[in-house]
Amino acid sequence: MLQVPRFQALQRLEARGNTRTAADRTACGARLCPPRTSRAAAGLRPSRGPVRVLTRTFTPCNLTLAPTTHNLQPEIRFMTSAIIVAAGKGTRMGPTQDKLFLEIAGKPVVVHTWQRFAEAECIDDIILVVREGMQSAFEELAKRFQLGKPFRLVAGGAERQDSVWNGLEAAGEETEIVAIQDAARPCTSGRLIADTVTMARENGAAVAAQPVTDTIKESVDGKSVTRTLDRSLLWSVQTPQTFRIEILRHALSEARNRGLLITDDTAACELIGQPVRLVTSAEPNPKVTRREDLAYVEMLLRNRAPA
Repeated sequence: MLQVPRFQALQRLEARGNTRTAADRTACGARLCPPRTSRAAAGLRPSRGPVRVLTRTFTPCNLTLAPTTHNLQPEIRFMTSAIIVAAGKGTRMGPTQDKLFLEIAGKPVVVHTWQRFAEAECIDDIILVVREGMQSAFEELAKRFQLGKPFRLVAGGAERQDSVWNGLEAAGEETEIVAIQDAARPCTSGRLIADTVTMARENGAAVAAQPVTDTIKESVDGKSVTRTLDRSLLWSVQTPQTFRIEILRHALSEARNRGLLITDDTAACELIGQPVRLVTSAEPNPKVTRREDLAYVEMLLRNRAPA
């Protein structure tokens, strides 16, 4: 008799919805009950009733193979890094006064800023760009105020755009998004940080900003009004300014190649035609620039909501 392999027999059963024939049962190794008409000839006692055939339900084997772990590629987790620019001289505060180390609301200005990003869940690590020779002072701040999120200290450059570039160079290969922050802007909310990160991931570039509410005049000579600008078209931009890292690298490279000096990272994006999305800053987000800013910023910090 033609022998049908067991696996082929099971496949035939599956195709017929598990309805078995004698040949199927033979092929599967099952014992057949002889038909009633043959029991006497076989010397067996006559049956008292119809023969009951107990049918098993077969589940086909090896029809779906689960992937093995050794064939899977390792998961790549992209990161978001904050670059806090703290290498400026701050000359408007005075030649001998470093505004970043002025204590307001119980902590130095830069610590308030640092903590905002250390507390932000969307930020994985922090790069602080500092003046050469100031690294030990920032390391001491991290210990004193228990700033536990991973951070790196990088020496700044001659201009702000050079410092941002140095920060980009220090970012890890897994960094996808970078949020550039002024170290002297200590009131930035955690919500604003997260909103700029989300918008930059979706659109490539985003900036914290507020619509201008004052009437803005243009003056060519700085002495008299030239014209009045339409304030409905004007926004005051702040930080964080957040980007996909490859976009900011491209934009700053273009500015450097053209020999342009820029003080705003989003201005570099304009050079390459990269759209920048505005993210409304719903809460005050001032920058400490002059001594008279300190009282206002301290009031905001003492009343601030947690990041």
